[in-house]
Amino acid sequence: MNLNKFLDVNAEVAKAIEEGKPVVALESTIISHGMPYPQNVETALQVEQIIRDNGAVPATIAIIGGRLKAGLTPEEIEYFGKKGQAIHKASRRDLAVLCSRGEDGATTVTTTMIIAHMAGIKIFATGGIGGVHRGAETTMDISADLEELGQTPMMVVCAGAKSILDLGLTLEYLETKGVPVIGFGTEELPAFYTRSSGFKVDYRIDTPKELAAAFKASGDMGLKAGMLVANPIPEEYAMPLDVINRAIDTAIAQANEKGIKGKETTPFLLAKVAELTGGDSLASNIQLVFNNAKVAAQTAVELSRM
Repeated sequence: MNLNKFLDVNAEVAKAIEEGKPVVALESTIISHGMPYPQNVETALQVEQIIRDNGAVPATIAIIGGRLKAGLTPEEIEYFGKKGQAIHKASRRDLAVLCSRGEDGATTVTTTMIIAHMAGIKIFATGGIGGVHRGAETTMDISADLEELGQTPMMVVCAGAKSILDLGLTLEYLETKGVPVIGFGTEELPAFYTRSSGFKVDYRIDTPKELAAAFKASGDMGLKAGMLVANPIPEEYAMPLDVINRAIDTAIAQANEKGIKGKETTPFLLAKVAELTGGDSLASNIQLVFNNAKVAAQTAVELSRM
């Protein structure tokens, strides 16, 4: 374990890592920026319970008072949920300043990977990853998540990339970075709210044991890139493609009209899509996170046996 001087590993998480038991990292942006209080806290605690129910130890990642936290207490999750969007959304570029100032930060996919990797955690469950934004050929708006996947050896279980993105370019970028995109039980990249996108993944794998074996092989070879597992939203919670696409197109047009750019883009688009779908997209979002937590925990259990 890398005992970074800014890092605090929760006692339960540290013990599990030391004993080679399965641990799954979770992000904290979904708590602070993903949904309102108290739904955010309830959802975060439910996700942790799903991981426990499937045999692994949850480690919610965050920055509190300038300390990198690998594993939060229920009280810390409550604190995050109540403070909400007043907490800084922290990507790689923000870590040094937030820690030196003793501030709080909600971790994105990027920063969750960084902190979890420091702690020795290998598997991370999230909702969807960031990617190449539509129009990136002129705006250069590309999520730091893709760069992190190219340099941090961690398995990230998600429901694909959010369909507010350019999914074709996102896959091209991941290929350039040497990141395998694996469909869990599917040959098609899921698009967050929907099970299909029209884009093929690199490989289809059908069991957590096979996922663990592929990830272990990558580590044994010393490959530095991460591995992206795209796990489709359960069919009963998926949204019709035309409904979600219509909402996304409207949201993107409104973001352009308002001149919203950079890290404000994704939170604005997701909130607007939730509004336009009457909250259906938020309900889908919660269910896909639950599903990803389950697959990540089962895979972490298999990896711990290898």
